[in-house]
Amino acid sequence: MRSVYLDHAATTPLDPLVRRAMEPYLKTEFGNPSSLHCWGRRARMAIDAARETLAAALNADPAEICFVSSGTESCNLAVIGCALKAPPNRRHILVSAVEHHCVLHAAEWLIPFGYTVEHIPVDGYGQVDPDAVRERIRDDTWLVSVMHANNEIGTLQPVEAIARICRERGIWFHVDAVQTFGLLSVNVEAIGCDLLSVSAHKIYGPKGAGALYVRAMTPLQPLMVGGGQERDRRAGTENVAGIVGFAEAVKIAEVKRESEAERLTCLRDQFIRAVLDAIPDAILTGHPTERLPGNAHFRFAGVPADSLLIALDRAGIGASSGAACSAGSLEPSHVLLALGWDEQAAQEGVRFTLGRDTTWDDLQYVVEVLRREVGRIRGKARV
Repeated sequence: MRSVYLDHAATTPLDPLVRRAMEPYLKTEFGNPSSLHCWGRRARMAIDAARETLAAALNADPAEICFVSSGTESCNLAVIGCALKAPPNRRHILVSAVEHHCVLHAAEWLIPFGYTVEHIPVDGYGQVDPDAVRERIRDDTWLVSVMHANNEIGTLQPVEAIARICRERGIWFHVDAVQTFGLLSVNVEAIGCDLLSVSAHKIYGPKGAGALYVRAMTPLQPLMVGGGQERDRRAGTENVAGIVGFAEAVKIAEVKRESEAERLTCLRDQFIRAVLDAIPDAILTGHPTERLPGNAHFRFAGVPADSLLIALDRAGIGASSGAACSAGSLEPSHVLLALGWDEQAAQEGVRFTLGRDTTWDDLQYVVEVLRREVGRIRGKARV
């Protein structure tokens, strides 16, 4: 049976060059980077080199890079860690209504401790209006968190404009760039953020490795305590192999970034046109142009996402209804609800995310399967 993987926003396959770079640190170079002997020093040098690679890609100082275990931990550390440094009279947190759950739940975790959390609304495309941020900033606002691009519908956010507003008001600003890093330019100086989250497994690196950019002088309370690793920002022996693999994935992504983004954008637009032409009442979700290069998210009216995804899987096609960590939930998508959809419509969204190996031939096959299966499911619903 044919196999077409279109869930690259959930995770990507490990690049063979990344695996090769990691292998010595899974075998012979096993030293603890905190040890003083030669085994430990070699591990420390590998981490330092990786830190420099990430810093260069982000236009940051190496001292501003904190390695963590995932994008989720990075966002948790940014939101909770920064909030815990807030004085008693500055405990208002603003997050967009379409953030990943690792940001939304981190902000909600703070509420029992005296923090107030407010959601910034989005328009019908899922985009935040910078003026909506400006209007909601209060004298007690401490932190704003808005993602660079939505993981579900792919809409890009005006993070540079939001950063300027935050800086004018003396408010810390966090950006979740897990979906954009390695695919689009992510320059912390150009954005103007104070905290920014990235992850390895979204860019053909290993699972279990992520990083948080922390601008110098940004207040941050560690959530992991113990040793003094990562400049006292995240205790625990570092995942040397994962960090080395992350850096190798970054190097590869930076070389490919512009050409791959252009290729994916062309494929994405062809795919969108083909789906909308082939399937009646198919609706493109998210911004028509200000979206991730490889993201195509649709609503097929009258077709529950779970039923369609099962049918696609049987045909060898991997897609999703949103964030992988929420894929098993029967709850409607919080992102689609934030766009103004009702609960039924919010359970009819399907996400296709393209990757380096995706071809137009693959996508033509997917369009044919979609046309057949959407028609079949709709026909059963009418019986």
